[in-house]
Amino acid sequence: MKVIAMIPARYAASRFPAKLMQDLAGKTVITRTYEATVATGLFSEVYVVTDSTIIFDEITSNGGKAIMSIKEHESGSDRIAEAVTNVDCDIIVNVQGDEPFTERASLEKVLSVFKHDKDKAIDLASLMVEITDWDEIENPNTVKVIVDQNNFALYFSRSPIPYPRDKSVASRYFKHKGIYAFRKEALLDFTVLPMQFLEATEKIECIRYLEYGKRIKMVETDIQGVEIDTPEDLERAKKLWK
Repeated sequence: MKVIAMIPARYAASRFPAKLMQDLAGKTVITRTYEATVATGLFSEVYVVTDSTIIFDEITSNGGKAIMSIKEHESGSDRIAEAVTNVDCDIIVNVQGDEPFTERASLEKVLSVFKHDKDKAIDLASLMVEITDWDEIENPNTVKVIVDQNNFALYFSRSPIPYPRDKSVASRYFKHKGIYAFRKEALLDFTVLPMQFLEATEKIECIRYLEYGKRIKMVETDIQGVEIDTPEDLERAKKLWK
């Protein structure tokens, strides 16, 4: 099973423009993420896939591998799919460019899903981490996920799910961490499936897979890290890095 990692990287992020080029302990966020992904030792190749010459030059000038997108893309999955069309691989792991705390243990958990999936019944695997802080649960920048009894994703939302109508029920809340592992066929299918209203409403691309019947196996991890979506997140990352 040949496994590669792809890191989609846009320069013009809507919530925090140029966030991937911000300094994190002497290196840019995107370089930290790339180096952390390589350091796991889990991948035959690691690439940054970008529409930005600034990010491309940043990675290649530091000895990394980068691919320039040919087309404009609405999602990271589309960007990666274009890049891997002619690449020989079985599993593609999408590591978000704003995840400088990417580590081996969580990625191994995700990849183990496919090692035990002999019938190829699982299209994607991803990570979730339990959250208990109500401010984070209500934060629309935090994508929440609910799962069935076998940890297959039922739905993703920026709203608190499940809604705690009955306060006596001990509800658990899980944040979706932005790391996906795809079978190559599932990723290529994504690019020809039109966006539907749920994905368009929530602006969460993995909802498209659910809307078209793909199966997403969620793996629980207790490693939080920091996803850098805002300037405040960057400050938290700097403190955590120290």
